[in-house]
Amino acid sequence: MRPSPLTLMVLVLLAEAPMHPYEMQRVMQARGKDTVVRVQRGSLYPAVERLAAAGLIEPMETERAGRRPERTVYRLTDEGRDTAELWLTGMLREVRNEFPEFAAALSFLPLLSAAEARSELMARLVQLGKSIAAVRSVTDGLTAQYQFPRLFLIETEYQLAMLEAEHAWVSGVVEDIASGRLTWDAEQIRAWADGVARGGALVPGIPRPMSENGPPR
Repeated sequence: MRPSPLTLMVLVLLAEAPMHPYEMQRVMQARGKDTVVRVQRGSLYPAVERLAAAGLIEPMETERAGRRPERTVYRLTDEGRDTAELWLTGMLREVRNEFPEFAAALSFLPLLSAAEARSELMARLVQLGKSIAAVRSVTDGLTAQYQFPRLFLIETEYQLAMLEAEHAWVSGVVEDIASGRLTWDAEQIRAWADGVARGGALVPGIPRPMSENGPPR
């Protein structure tokens, strides 16, 4: 199996104790871990089935509480424990390009005017501010209620650092657009591309400048 945050989560939780998928979901939510791992029934149950088919976990018993549906309790196999350690060390050590949506959007920024881009980035700043406040609230609440040591909130510490760094960077870009230090329009982009091409270079994806007779040179 290819590792993912969700499948690693299942293995790590079962390393603590046998449990059924619904309990896994509740534990993650109670600990505030659902802010870093997307835990949804539609993806959790198929992930559990794939792990069982791969022999990394196995059914232990089926339990029923009142009129609720039967729930299968799973436990970790020896191979599953080894695999969890292998996946975890790889995720900690290796730097991977995760193709974030925001970076992709920035690469296509010239489609918008500078004013439009500034407006959208200002809206993003508002959302980032709300996210920062939400993470701080969760962290402070869990610390106050359970006296969690830093180790158990290390991922939210990282998450908060990334959000704050992005907020600072986006704020700088918004200020640069407002001051005119960063600006663009179709004419500026075309003039730049034509100038580069006339110097003998080609800009990938941008046609050569037009000659006086019409066709590209």
